[in-house]
Amino acid sequence: MESLYLLIPLSIVLTFVIGLIFWWATRSGQFDDLEGPAHRILMDDDRAETRKPDEH
Repeated sequence: MESLYLLIPLSIVLTFVIGLIFWWATRSGQFDDLEGPAHRILMDDDRAETRKPDEH
């Protein structure tokens, strides 16, 4: 029973912190474009770079 006096407030604080982090992430635009980076990987230019003969 004594552990509940610690665990209940700790869980409430942890829920509040997770909510704040999620709120910050949505306000800062973290979830705006979820598919863009995946499409950029697929549309990447696969041509090999031309190097000068003296470069390794």
